[in-house]
Amino acid sequence: MNIEEITATSAELLTQWGLKVLGAIALLIVGRVVAGLLRKLTRRAMTKAGVDATLVPFSSSMVYYLALAVVLIAVLGLFGIQTTSLIALLGAAGLAVGLALQGTLSQFASGIMLLIFRPFVVGDRVEVSGTTGEVEAIGLFSTTLRSFDNVKITVPNSQVYGNTIKNMNGYENRRVDMVLGVSYDDDLGVAMETMRRVIQEDDRVLADPEPQIAVAELGDSSVNFVVRPWCKAGDYFGVKFDLTRRFKEELEAAGCSIPFPQRDVHLFGAAGAAEM
Repeated sequence: MNIEEITATSAELLTQWGLKVLGAIALLIVGRVVAGLLRKLTRRAMTKAGVDATLVPFSSSMVYYLALAVVLIAVLGLFGIQTTSLIALLGAAGLAVGLALQGTLSQFASGIMLLIFRPFVVGDRVEVSGTTGEVEAIGLFSTTLRSFDNVKITVPNSQVYGNTIKNMNGYENRRVDMVLGVSYDDDLGVAMETMRRVIQEDDRVLADPEPQIAVAELGDSSVNFVVRPWCKAGDYFGVKFDLTRRFKEELEAAGCSIPFPQRDVHLFGAAGAAEM
């Protein structure tokens, strides 16, 4: 092959592939810029919408890499490469990886749902999967709680979102349910008035909804009252503990008693046995 043939072949290759290479380079540059712009727009839109901060970087990164994948497939198409089989191969590989990581992906999907629907936020007191504590962190794969005795508890997200969630801070107010028993010999009116006075003296108890005091049961050893005051959710435990102590002290001061469980035992045939 002489110089003229080499020159002609090179010119032909340059003409045939040079524009494609330049087009591919330009497409890569423009595609990367557009992908970065989409990532910024996604992050900005999710931030304005109040989406959880843990979900924002993940979602924006997913948009960025998906856009780059589309650009890469377009570049391969410029060179005549069949992308259909490549996409099918990537889909099959993704399916295999998904099946292998089924448990992990379940945790991940549950984490996404928790961050989107937000049944609770960091700082809430919740009960999930039989575990009670204060939410410290909501991750993509697990939720971290701090129990009331200061133990760190990590719960997989699939066990959180797939079960009943009790959020103790879900509403502004909470009702404190208490049961108090007094003796059958006590004056029920005095007992009820004493309970009402104790509740009224606690500034944390709300006037609306009105506290409820009622005789609920004639028990085996006592007459049982239900006492149901309302308070702010943050005051729940303080109100419950303080009222329990005050009820005991004030009922005794008013002449009422809190009886222990009692049982009457009747003996039959004792006289006949004594004669023998």
